[in-house]
Amino acid sequence: MEQPTKLVFFFLLVITCSSCGADASPKQHYKRVREPCKRLVFYFHDIIYNGENAKNATSAIVGTPAWGNRTILAGQNHFGDVVVFDDPITLDNNLHSPPVGRAQGFYIYDKKEVFTAWLGFSFAFNSTQHKGSINFAGADPLMNKTRDISVIGGTGDFFMTRGVATLSTDAFEGEVYFRLRVDVKLFECW
Repeated sequence: MEQPTKLVFFFLLVITCSSCGADASPKQHYKRVREPCKRLVFYFHDIIYNGENAKNATSAIVGTPAWGNRTILAGQNHFGDVVVFDDPITLDNNLHSPPVGRAQGFYIYDKKEVFTAWLGFSFAFNSTQHKGSINFAGADPLMNKTRDISVIGGTGDFFMTRGVATLSTDAFEGEVYFRLRVDVKLFECW
């Protein structure tokens, strides 16, 4: 072969080999990999004990700063309050819908200047649809319209799962009731 023919042949070989096995651009591949293996949407309903609603309360203040008490959330963006909860989980935003599980855990209001909390909780399921639990942890900057927290594991149908949950406040009624919409996207499913 002549020198220019060898060069053209080599160039065509490089172009052909660089596209071998590539079925999508890197950007398309990235999007394909990032699609969740499972997506679920739940609502959980928190009714905080206020000294008068013991019958239907699903959460209680268990720790307060020196200036607070355990029946009214502290001032200064509730800084220092620790709340434990056992809230019903529903498939829609109706508190009176049949629960599919319980949201169980705690939140800590952790900043004076901004309304924010840190969450650690599990969705515990025991229904015909789901068995087991999904575990969550992370910062919750409450003033943001949506916030992401980590899915850090699970049991049963959700064994060893990981992903992200996007929280949004669906309803808020004073210092007593709030409802969160939780859009769970699982990226590791077994």
